[in-house]
Amino acid sequence: MLTRQEILDPTWRLRRTRRTKALRRMVQENTLAPNDFIYPLFVHEGAQRREPIGAMPGQFRLSVDLLPAEVEHLCRAGVLAVLLFGIAGYKDARASYAVRRDGVVPQAIRTIKRENPEMVVMTDVCVCAYTDHGHCGFVQDGGTVDNDSSLRVLAEMALAHAEAGADVVAPSAMMDGQVQAIRETLDEHGFVETAIMAYSAKYASAFYGPFREAADSAPQFGDRRSYQMDPPNAREAVREVLADVQQGADIVMVKPGLAYLDVVRLVRGAVDVPLAVYNVSGEYSMLKAAAEKGWIDERAVALEMLMAFRRAGADLIITYLAKEAAEWLKDS
Repeated sequence: MLTRQEILDPTWRLRRTRRTKALRRMVQENTLAPNDFIYPLFVHEGAQRREPIGAMPGQFRLSVDLLPAEVEHLCRAGVLAVLLFGIAGYKDARASYAVRRDGVVPQAIRTIKRENPEMVVMTDVCVCAYTDHGHCGFVQDGGTVDNDSSLRVLAEMALAHAEAGADVVAPSAMMDGQVQAIRETLDEHGFVETAIMAYSAKYASAFYGPFREAADSAPQFGDRRSYQMDPPNAREAVREVLADVQQGADIVMVKPGLAYLDVVRLVRGAVDVPLAVYNVSGEYSMLKAAAEKGWIDERAVALEMLMAFRRAGADLIITYLAKEAAEWLKDS
């Protein structure tokens, strides 16, 4: 029999609401649902092409004709949005394929919208996968990236995606002024309803390695530290985010996610627009590798990781785990 002092002890009050699953659910502070997820898709030219990505088990490069079945699967699972990354048909110094109206991403947008009109289609806007040098903007003599001259191609690329029917364009090049350039171009051409999800706090991270294999987008020389964010900096992320919101971003993003939860929390406190976090390729591949070795419970660790993004303040989670996590949540 407990004494009155024990009954009134604050620790007992905490234990009482943990006692059963129903009680725990009742007082749960954060939730995780399939509609929180955005699923990245890598799209390339051709037909009936489903190529596995070696560094990302369970992920594929898909030709446009295979997208409707993939998107239908996502719809049934409750995932409401995809983020498209194009694999260039050819590359050159000026990223000319990136702005083609018949390029693989515009084709993919039109196909998805025709077959699954309710799916939210987002598109990555960056030229790293379309340039022969692999940098996110045009390169000057001497090998430095020319920020200002790169804005025009990013805006034209976003316009090509909007014309094809994209709901959201997502500039990821980390060129200063890219959100404003895209917003002005979209508005001038009548696409005032096309939203912008800005990769506002995108760090020069070592976690992107598997993605660069998937998108064939590794830089051919140097690195991206002169335009992506320096990992030691957190307050700078808030300045980047505020600048993008001022320029017209409808959604902002922190990338990567797992090692930058402190930044997610800082950004959440600074802005009231929707906040996305990118659960990047390196995070995904580490999880898959450890699970394959039997070192972790993949489902339990994945859901705990995804919940951490929500707890830190993210509204949306871009994740390669979206399909699996959506199914796991149904069974939980």
